[in-house]
Amino acid sequence: MTRTDRILGAPLPAAMTTGTAESTMNAPVATGRLRNAWRAAHASVAGVPRWARIAAYAIPFTVLPSGLWRLPFAFGDGLPIGERAYVVLLSVVSELVAFAAVGLVAAWGERFPRWVPGLGGRRVPTSVAVIPAGLGAMVLTILWTAAVVTELVGVNLRGEPTPANFPTQAGGWEAAIYYLCYLPLLLWGPLLAAATYAYYRRRRNT
Repeated sequence: MTRTDRILGAPLPAAMTTGTAESTMNAPVATGRLRNAWRAAHASVAGVPRWARIAAYAIPFTVLPSGLWRLPFAFGDGLPIGERAYVVLLSVVSELVAFAAVGLVAAWGERFPRWVPGLGGRRVPTSVAVIPAGLGAMVLTILWTAAVVTELVGVNLRGEPTPANFPTQAGGWEAAIYYLCYLPLLLWGPLLAAATYAYYRRRRNT
């Protein structure tokens, strides 16, 4: 047996194997924690109608296309840094606000998560969830309906003519993709209203 064979045949030192073993073990653990957190955030509580779950889960997907449509403009040429940050922030915040609707069917919408300082584990008052959600549903329905109608007639919400460089004025695929990404926002308000109604009906006597 050569010296090389003896080296290859000998067990590796613990210092050389520890890093590989730990990284192999940590990866599934991290993945498992992320999966559990995702399930906990989306798992509905008992008594939630199927239609209410569908409405709440669908809301983030009505907002996602418009956010994805905007994001490329944040990294385009010639856009000031402030406007870049605004576009990114608008997309992220819009999606977070949309995801909050899932709380109308999930456990964290009935009891504050334990990591919330001073409120963790306490019951969420029904009005604290229903009033903002109800007002939000009304505002979103009016806002996006008005926005789409005014764009179709060629003006903005202030009644001014739509700029010539606006996607809806370009026609063709550019306008089609814009409408495909923004028309789902028409569903945001009605879906939120449906989920809010189900939440109120479920919790009104609790």
